Amino acid sequence: MAVESPSLSPMFALKPVLMCVPVFLASSLLILLLIFAPACTLYSDRPARSLSEATGGEGLERVFWKNVQAANWAEVERALASNYAGETPGGTLDRSAALEQYRSWQLKDFALGDLKTELNGNTIVVTYTITLNGASNGSAGSQSLPSGPQHMMTVWQQQKAGWVVIAHSVSQP
Repeated sequence: MAVESPSLSPMFALKPVLMCVPVFLASSLLILLLIFAPACTLYSDRPARSLSEATGGEGLERVFWKNVQAANWAEVERALASNYAGETPGGTLDRSAALEQYRSWQLKDFALGDLKTELNGNTIVVTYTITLNGASNGSAGSQSLPSGPQHMMTVWQQQKAGWVVIAHSVSQP
């Protein structure tokens, strides 16, 4: 009696091809990851140079204080809202009084610490400590800026022209 070999179904013919699909997909994914992963690690964040480049509360504060340090008064003016309100140990300041105070400073250096930001709609509240190094030229002559850390709170609001400070508070520990 002759034995016939069973005919192979078309599924057996496709099995080697189907087994290659997951290997192809996995290797394609690996190649894509190797191509695009270095973009995340090779290009580090660069600090914002202007308020329009800042992407959060910390960036806004750093750019603001760099503008004060560089005596870039046009940018400092642009950063303070027309209805700005400031509170300092010496009393309250409106926009013009705050600008006058900043203009009297020769800020050599500053350091920000304990920075916390809270986003709420179009408003960012930033709390931090700042240590200033410089002098203030007032009516009583040149005096050093407070050298110890000061507690700050700034309220930034996004308006049509960009981010502006609407309120600022300073307290000394």
